[in-house]
Amino acid sequence: MKILMINGTNRKGSTYTIGKMFIEKTASEGDTVKELFLPKDMPEFCRGCAVCIRQDEKKCPDYLIYMRRLTEMIDEADLLVFTTPVLVYHVSGQMKAFLDHYGYRWMVHRPEASMFRKQAVCITTAAGGGMRKALRDLTDSLRYWGVARIFTYGIAVGAGIDDSNREKIETAVNNLALKIEHDTSKVMPSLRVKVLFHIMRILQKKTGTTEVDKRYWEEKGWLGRKRPWR
Repeated sequence: MKILMINGTNRKGSTYTIGKMFIEKTASEGDTVKELFLPKDMPEFCRGCAVCIRQDEKKCPDYLIYMRRLTEMIDEADLLVFTTPVLVYHVSGQMKAFLDHYGYRWMVHRPEASMFRKQAVCITTAAGGGMRKALRDLTDSLRYWGVARIFTYGIAVGAGIDDSNREKIETAVNNLALKIEHDTSKVMPSLRVKVLFHIMRILQKKTGTTEVDKRYWEEKGWLGRKRPWR
């Protein structure tokens, strides 16, 4: 299994530590683990030019310098692990900027077929609250990317991980690791993801969103009997 960890800050704090704990419990011999740190690996904000949606994602101003490498790593991975601290009740600005660059991959546009066979884990920590909203920032994108199975974990850690919360975190991480399917051939999208796909399919069949999007769906055969998960 190929695991990619995408960290919402360059700082290796509580959220990063929990993410690493999860990977140590999950990874088996022979698995590969790669890491990305934001903003180091993707420092640019989305410009909102929509060229990725209207024309081609390869025309994004950030494609050659940053996005091509990141996208290849995402597509190669079987398990995506996202970590971000809660900042003002949401994900870090760096993580939001990263997700904004993939608007063209939402199911309403041009979803990547491999997403429908991937698993993802989203981990966040806060000094107080806001974990649910930060996790939703992540799961909204992942669900509309078509990610097959999404798991989340958020916890308030106060000043950090210490003896008062370490046992609780370790138990949660162990339970989370048990949910991961190591036989990637058995990973199938949830009913919610399939329903979203069929809604978007109807939209593309009727009117489409752009000519580029509709042509993409036609070429994939998704307007007919083909589906990205089989």
